[in-house]
Amino acid sequence: MNSQLASLALLFVAHVSLLAAEDPAVPMKRTKEYSWMKVATWDARHEQYLRRAKEGNCDLLFLGDSITEGWGNNETWKKLFVPRKAINFGIGGDTTQNVLWRISNGELDGIHPKAVVLMIGTNNFGLHNDKPEDVVRGVAAVVKTLREKLPEAKILLLGMFPRDQKPGTDFRKRIATANDGLAKLADSERVQYLDIGNKFLSEDGTLSKEIMPDFLHLSAKGYEIWGAAIEPSVKKMLGE
Repeated sequence: MNSQLASLALLFVAHVSLLAAEDPAVPMKRTKEYSWMKVATWDARHEQYLRRAKEGNCDLLFLGDSITEGWGNNETWKKLFVPRKAINFGIGGDTTQNVLWRISNGELDGIHPKAVVLMIGTNNFGLHNDKPEDVVRGVAAVVKTLREKLPEAKILLLGMFPRDQKPGTDFRKRIATANDGLAKLADSERVQYLDIGNKFLSEDGTLSKEIMPDFLHLSAKGYEIWGAAIEPSVKKMLGE
């Protein structure tokens, strides 16, 4: 009987651990690599960001997934953000729980940015099929951690960008619902919400390959649009 109870207890613990790992609001180190991550593994990228954080000298932090990582060192980045001592801590494939783990495990240690540009959550839909309300909880947990670890920083929380070529798809609907929830995370002091999704859309609501070649990730022109759309908010948050 004791052995049966012990086995049941182990199964229960394993089940709870699995649920926690899948919870968008619970920090989780990512263990899965994706074939399209050709630059570096997730662990290597995290270690790179730890080293960069220790160097300090950061006024503006970008945080997110592959859409954020995709800034690279393109012309818009060099023009608008390099002069502002910006650093980019985006990792392709990340979900809210992955970003939450990263910022809870060293990536904010040593930096004191004046502002943080945060966009995360679309991979929760694409990889985990999460519900909009759960993604909002995950983003809320990231915002809460940022506020605790970077008490002086202002946060520009971006609505998730639209994906899929045509409007009315399941992704579009879930993103719109989640963005409605994200807007409620803003306050009158430190967190500003901004939805620039319409900037990428044609008049009929479609996405063009010129802006999003795969209807998810941005082209150089897409990053130009992103940069211009957030420029007034960034300027204000940096006190320029």
